[in-house]
Amino acid sequence: MNLRSLDLNLLVILDALLDEAHVSRAADRLGLSQPATSAALQRCRELFRDDLLERGRGTMYLTPKAETLRAPLKSLLAGLTELVDPPQVRLADIRQVLRISMTDYPALLVVPPLQQELQRSAPGIDLVIQPWHGADAARVALIDGSSDLAVSVFPPAEDDLHRQEVMVEHYVVAMRARHPAAKAFNLKTWLAYPHVLVSGRGDNRSPLDAELASRHLSRRIGLVVPTFQMVPSLLRGSNMIAMLPSRVVADFSGLVSFPPPIKAAGFSLHLAWHRRRAKDAALQHVATILAGLLR
Repeated sequence: MNLRSLDLNLLVILDALLDEAHVSRAADRLGLSQPATSAALQRCRELFRDDLLERGRGTMYLTPKAETLRAPLKSLLAGLTELVDPPQVRLADIRQVLRISMTDYPALLVVPPLQQELQRSAPGIDLVIQPWHGADAARVALIDGSSDLAVSVFPPAEDDLHRQEVMVEHYVVAMRARHPAAKAFNLKTWLAYPHVLVSGRGDNRSPLDAELASRHLSRRIGLVVPTFQMVPSLLRGSNMIAMLPSRVVADFSGLVSFPPPIKAAGFSLHLAWHRRRAKDAALQHVATILAGLLR
């Protein structure tokens, strides 16, 4: 049989005919005319090579073939309905693992309250916070499906990712409270001490260094670390300096901060997922919570 020639509407009409065992009642149920329903019955008879409904004394009876069709036909139509318009699953009933790619900042800020909210609203959603390998790797992981959500700086791109801005951040210069440069902080004192640079890929330069070079200036990168979480103790125990996102410094005690002595562009943080996941209830729930926490 060539399925391309099958009219699915015919199966819907047949389902009503088998339920009602009456052409007029089936027509009323479907909102069709009696001639149209009779014509559909004739087409069904040709399709299944059986009379399906037979006339008796004042009524119609299902043939044995029709009786065998009733249950599988209902299952088929229910499956098609679920495929096209799946039922809403209660958040409390979802059992799903979601993989999120982001740096330790903002993970330090959002993962604890995210987990607390999920325990309340969707306790069956489990999270995997994946190692950070950079924004490009995060974008590729969303496309190939090895990550479900990502938080990063994502430039506009003509791909299948949905991205939404969730935070606008700026940088501050941080150091220990009694740092010698804190007494008279300026460009000269800022560059007089070694800097800590955070880079998950081990880079020892950043866009700030290019800006300094354009001014015929440079700084000494004394230490490169992979996570922001390592920075506070390093600053508190030395004369090193670090330029950090303002919200990171706000969570660290024993440090003071100053505006950068040269213009340092901030950044917009984005939450992103693949557009094919637009109807994934678990993903959308976690995304909503994350967006709220980051904002």
